Amino acid sequence: MANHNAKPWQHTHQFVRLNTDGERNTRYVLYLTLVTMVAEIVAGTVYGSMALLADGWHMGTHAAAFMITLFAYYYARKYADDPKYAFGTGKVGVLGGFTSAIALGLVALLMVVESVSRLLNPEQIHFNEAIFVALIGLTVNVISAFLLKDHHSHDHHGHNHHHGHQHTHHIDEHEHQASKHHHGEGQSKAHDHNLRAAYFHVMADALTSLLAIGALLFAKFLGWQWLDPAMGIVGAVIISFWAWGLVKQTAPILLDASIDEAYLQQMVDAVEQEEQHRVSDIHVWPVSANHHAAMVSIVSPHPKEVEYFRQKLASFKRIDHLTIEVFTLAESHSLAGGTDGHGH
Repeated sequence: MANHNAKPWQHTHQFVRLNTDGERNTRYVLYLTLVTMVAEIVAGTVYGSMALLADGWHMGTHAAAFMITLFAYYYARKYADDPKYAFGTGKVGVLGGFTSAIALGLVALLMVVESVSRLLNPEQIHFNEAIFVALIGLTVNVISAFLLKDHHSHDHHGHNHHHGHQHTHHIDEHEHQASKHHHGEGQSKAHDHNLRAAYFHVMADALTSLLAIGALLFAKFLGWQWLDPAMGIVGAVIISFWAWGLVKQTAPILLDASIDEAYLQQMVDAVEQEEQHRVSDIHVWPVSANHHAAMVSIVSPHPKEVEYFRQKLASFKRIDHLTIEVFTLAESHSLAGGTDGHGH
């Protein structure tokens, strides 16, 4: 639910990129997949074709993946303004992508098991039917791939804002002078891991169909029946690499992994250009696939206003939500030798 009681000086913390084109086209792909699945299962049952039945149920696994994608879009949109989520629902799409990547990995594992089983225990192949089914699958997935490719998202709130608040209190030997929030501007590229996962599912199926067609043609005309299950293993390896790549992209975001060390050090250097100012603590982490939040604690014997430090960090456009704390260093402490920019 939206926070309708927000005061004029307050702001939301929502970092959601809505991809309406991607969501709409994923729904089209789901419909196309379901129609193909039902048609193949019915035809396989009526004509007694195991190839058609197998591919029909295989289509069902991809339909389930597309449902995950659509549910993630729906959930992120529905709860985008719910104050229960500290930084909004920007990670829901990332979670959808991670889940689909795991499902893709399981599909690859099942492909390996089935292919090894057929290598050890060859089965009779009905070449014409199998090639026909593979062509249907390839056609459906090529259309789906075009629908899911290159759809860019946009910010939930449309544009960025600058807001802030200040307060003062004492903690031990430090004077907590101020806290400032800042929404940064600009993102170099929008990432929609949710849509990317759906795209990988159709690409995986298209690759499987393409390899199968080639293997079946060689088996039919040259008698190389071992090539069909062998290509299944090759396809599974390639799909596993895609799944692992998607896991590596999404897992750090879900686990609040820090931004790269070089960028972090540049922020520290920007603050510590003057010897009297030192960064005592700094954290920068993703709050969505495309947004970062930062908390910076600064100590100084003669501290400046928060706005001064905000201006120093204004050029770091990857930071969308910035909180700055400025502490007065007690006389018993010294900045000689510098303060570790990554202290806690």
